[in-house]
Amino acid sequence: MSQVTQGRISRVSRALGLTLALSVTLSGCTTVSNWFADDEEVEIRTLKPIEEKFQPQVIWETSVGDGVDDYFSRLRPVTNGDVVYMASRHGQVAAIDVTSGDKLWEKDFAAYDSDGMLSSLTQLWESGKSARIAGLTLDDNMLYVGTENGSVLALNNNDGSLAWSTSVPGEILAPPAVAEGLLVVNTGAGSLFALDTETGEQLWLNEGDVPPLSLRGISAPVAANGGTLVGTPTGKIQVNILESGMVAWETAITTPSGATELERIVDVDVTPLLYGGIVYAISYNGSLAAVELRSGRVIWKREYGAYRDLSMDGNELFLVDKNSTVYGLDRRNGVELWSQSSLKRRNLTEAQPVGNHLVVGDNWGYLHWLEKDSGAIVARYNLGGDDEDESVYVAPIQVGDNIIAVTQDGTIAMLSSEQ
Repeated sequence: MSQVTQGRISRVSRALGLTLALSVTLSGCTTVSNWFADDEEVEIRTLKPIEEKFQPQVIWETSVGDGVDDYFSRLRPVTNGDVVYMASRHGQVAAIDVTSGDKLWEKDFAAYDSDGMLSSLTQLWESGKSARIAGLTLDDNMLYVGTENGSVLALNNNDGSLAWSTSVPGEILAPPAVAEGLLVVNTGAGSLFALDTETGEQLWLNEGDVPPLSLRGISAPVAANGGTLVGTPTGKIQVNILESGMVAWETAITTPSGATELERIVDVDVTPLLYGGIVYAISYNGSLAAVELRSGRVIWKREYGAYRDLSMDGNELFLVDKNSTVYGLDRRNGVELWSQSSLKRRNLTEAQPVGNHLVVGDNWGYLHWLEKDSGAIVARYNLGGDDEDESVYVAPIQVGDNIIAVTQDGTIAMLSSEQ
């Protein structure tokens, strides 16, 4: 039996158990009836009809553990074009052949001791303690794994064998960055660490400020041009010198305002987007900015709020705001070119450019294809079903003309993006 058939049978079996929910599709319009859903939820879950221009197809499908379960996570696959690497939050890590979907190897790192370090590689389920994997980074022949326990693992990407492990104080909620023999790790405690990629030895530490209230998430660092870029929970973009960790500059792209701590949340939780000497970043509570890399000077600023990463193609900048409205903007001046609000409040992922389209996932397991030039929705595919545990919680990754998407329950699939 093929992996695609197995995956579909598994999803059908799960769907049959949902006796309280029905999905009916008529003329491209998906409606949901749930005995416990209020009118507002039904309205959000009801998809409007689209003019479908192509039909995405599943090329292969498999699974890795139980995914991220019901936890908040930004755990996303990584690929070198030939192999895709994926992990479950609990501890399974797998290498999957991009062409066939076959697993090349799979390891389980679920057993940790009280210090968050690997307790055993031979009896990994002895303790049953979750590894709480939160981020993957691929570099040359190594796969680096960061966990919410503060553990960092370096795996040989050919067989999954452990090269070294270490720990840092603080949760790692985003993928590390690699450059010039350094692994840069950001933590929820506001500290930025640089580790030796060969040994895991700590080379420097930079401690930052964390406000009394911040989002559950952190900015993934970007290492390039002798420095490392990172967003901060205080609304700033910060550049550290890669060799020493010293702060080269920091620029506030927004400032706290409001009477309550909730109103004053200004986290820059996105991965800074670097292109042509300009850094693009957005804060949760209302500022999108283009910043000059050399000086930290703000070139332009616009009023948008988001916690999803930005993406870019050519001169277009794409963002999904905190209400799940998708925007296309001119990256040179921040002028809005189009907006798409028909998916509002579906908890969309960031937008992944693929060919002539953008692909976003949503809280009910759907993938949506939008035209880059207009934002019009031209295709969709139901990967996860209507069970909230099967949401597409992170943006798909591009592999050639196709995409690889994952759901919350650990399903990973390659789909044709356009025909």
